[in-house]
Amino acid sequence: MAAPRPPGPDAPPEEVARAAAAAADWPGLAEVASGCVACPELAATRQHVVVGDVPAAGRPRLVLVGEAPGASEDETGRPFVGKSGMLLDELLAAAGLDRVQAAVLNVVKCRPPANRTPRAPEVARCSGWLHRQLRLLDARVVVALGLSSAKWFLGPKTVLAAARGRPHDVDGRAVWATYHPSAAIRFGPNGAPRAGLLADLTAVARSLEEDT
Repeated sequence: MAAPRPPGPDAPPEEVARAAAAAADWPGLAEVASGCVACPELAATRQHVVVGDVPAAGRPRLVLVGEAPGASEDETGRPFVGKSGMLLDELLAAAGLDRVQAAVLNVVKCRPPANRTPRAPEVARCSGWLHRQLRLLDARVVVALGLSSAKWFLGPKTVLAAARGRPHDVDGRAVWATYHPSAAIRFGPNGAPRAGLLADLTAVARSLEEDT
């Protein structure tokens, strides 16, 4: 069977979803996603498609999903490697979680210019990649980092403060919505987002221990 062809400029979400669904495994998905140009503005300004990180071996204990790559991520091709990523690693460790056991993804795989919020058509086009990633990874626990990610899983009317603190059943997965590490940085070490993110990650860790 021929490998799926990367979606072309302005490809509709359905075409992206078909290309993603045709990928039989993670390496195949990463290869076709890396050539996607469905969002012309993002494709013209990116350095890398940031497909995501997965554990070297085995099924991930959990999946962390952010909004979109930033400058450091675009430069390296890896998610959460800048300041937000360093804080995320710190808080994961404090909560008793190990990043190497997690998959780390974003809703949108290309950096929006000037780190603007991804636009609705960009999220729609890119959704096929994330849907397929979640199916391939088959993790039962997902942490949605920030409002954009929370809305992707829980719907456009999601209020982060109301959604936090408990798992939501979405397609058989336990989805926890919490603050994005960038919000924790913005409000400082004593701010509510950092404390809330740590509390939520600790609750996730506790739930994983209870399920083992």
